[in-house]
Parts: sequence; C-alpha cells; structure tokens
Amino acid sequence: MGIAITGWGTALPDKVVTNADLEVRLDTSDQWIVDRTGIRERRVGGTTSALAIEACERALVRAGRSGDDVGLVVLATTTPDQTIPASSASIHHALGCRGGAFDLNAACAGFVYALVTVDALLQKGGGRALVVGTDTLSRVTDHDDRSTAILFGDGSGAVLLDAEAGGAGPLVLGADLGVDGSAAGLLFAEVGGTIQMEGREVFRRAVRAEIDSITKVLDTCGITPDDLALFVPHQANVRIIDAVNERLGFPSERTALVLERTGNTSAASIPLALCEAADAGRLRDGDLVLLSGFGAGMTWASAVIRWGTAAPAR
Repeated sequence: MGIAITGWGTALPDKVVTNADLEVRLDTSDQWIVDRTGIRERRVGGTTSALAIEACERALVRAGRSGDDVGLVVLATTTPDQTIPASSASIHHALGCRGGAFDLNAACAGFVYALVTVDALLQKGGGRALVVGTDTLSRVTDHDDRSTAILFGDGSGAVLLDAEAGGAGPLVLGADLGVDGSAAGLLFAEVGGTIQMEGREVFRRAVRAEIDSITKVLDTCGITPDDLALFVPHQANVRIIDAVNERLGFPSERTALVLERTGNTSAASIPLALCEAADAGRLRDGDLVLLSGFGAGMTWASAVIRWGTAAPAR
C-alpha cells in the first residue's frame, strides 16, 4: 500500500527568548551559548495541546483535508497537559477526527517512533493519520540552571500520512528503534520536577548512539549517505550534528537545521526541521530523507522515508 506525507504544519509560541535575554539573569553570554550549542533564541509559551492543534490544522489545510478525513491521531510528547487523559484526546476532539488517538513518549526520539508506528498501522488498515511532535519543555526547565535553561524551547510540528494518496510504496523504507534504560539517570525529570542532565555524558552517548543507529538503517535500506536528499537530525546541539555529519561524510548543506531559532524542542524538533525544509522547496517527489533522534531514556530512533507520492526515477 502506498503511503505519503500529503500535509505538514508547524506552530511556535509568540514569545522569543534570546541569548541576550538570558545574559541579564544568568552567568552566561551569547557567544558562550552559540559556541557550545548553536542556539541563538528559543520560543516559550503555550500548551502542548494548543500548539499541536495549530500545527495539525496547518497540515490539514495544506493537504486539503479536514479532521473528519482523519482516523488516527498520534502525539509524540514528554510534556502532556495533564497526567490523565492523554493530550491527544483533546487534539482529536478539537480537530473533529474519527477513530482513535494516543500519546507516545520516547522523548526526543518520539516523532520518529510515532512515524514508524503509524506507517505500520496504515499499512494494515489504510486511511489517514496525523502524527504530531509537540513539547513545552519550558514548563519543566529550571530557568535558574545555566546548563539547561539555555537549551530548551517549546514548539510543534505535524504531518498528515495518507494511505490513499497513490504513493509508490511504504513511507518508511527502514527504521532502527532502541533504548538503553541503564542510562535513564543521565537525563530525566521527576513528576513535578525539572530537567536534570549530565551534559557531557549525554553528548558522548548521543553521538555514538546516533551514528550506530543511522549506520544500521542505511545498511537495512542498502543505501549510502550519497543517496540521501536530506538529513533531518534531532535539534539538540549543533556540535552533535556536526560530529555525526563528519563521521558519516554527510554534507552540511543537505542537513536541515532550525536549532538556532528554536532551541531543543524535544519531540517537536525533527518535524519542525522537516516542515521548514518542505516549505523551502528542498524536497521533491521520490527523495530519500533520513530522520534521526535521540533523547532521555536513553532512546534513539532513525528512519529513512521516501518523500512524495511518485516513485524515484531510475
């Protein structure tokens, strides 16, 4: 069954927090933050449900669809608005969707987890589904902690998967999902608490996990980095992205980056970067796109997808 992404959309809060804003109250500087992370500003505010609804509405408009055309909503998030019920229920109701909805928590790898899951479900049952990655990490960030306050922002990105779009085959051509629970203590937030992180060790493990995961999925698909039109990594730290690119031999000009303007938005970061690339005309039918994320857990996920509804030229 052919499955394609036929709509996409994003949502960011209006409030912008620049590095200059952080200089006023933290022992830091714009240059220090940029050199170590690549981040210049981040967006703060809103709720997970509201941002997700806005992103999904834009995805539906782009696809020329309404909520009634959608039979499943999957929200990747670590910051639901309530413990019970799942925030996807509010999104499903606001959009007027049919069928079911559920939340998925795989931290910063969550959007790829959700995309792979939904692709498999549509392969079995057909129809259309919204996959949205949304996090409001400002709610669980200690804004007096220089090591984390500079990193995190809020945002949402959504895609509409359509199994009736006349696609050339499955959306996901290959995937690698994993978790190392022994490293859960390196990045976590207790219920009611704020994010705690051992930054250096997270950096070290993230680079290794992402390279290993990407290598596996490229081997599964029988392709090399040269076959990829675009690499969309989790937007956590530009030094991690640069290290992965260098090890893989992947050029920076074919890497999607929004980190400078959004900060780390967890499950939202990959769809935000993917949607911006699509809006900029960087993707054409048949292009192979690599998505790869890592995060708390420690989770990781990589997938190669085929963009558009047409088969690639041979």
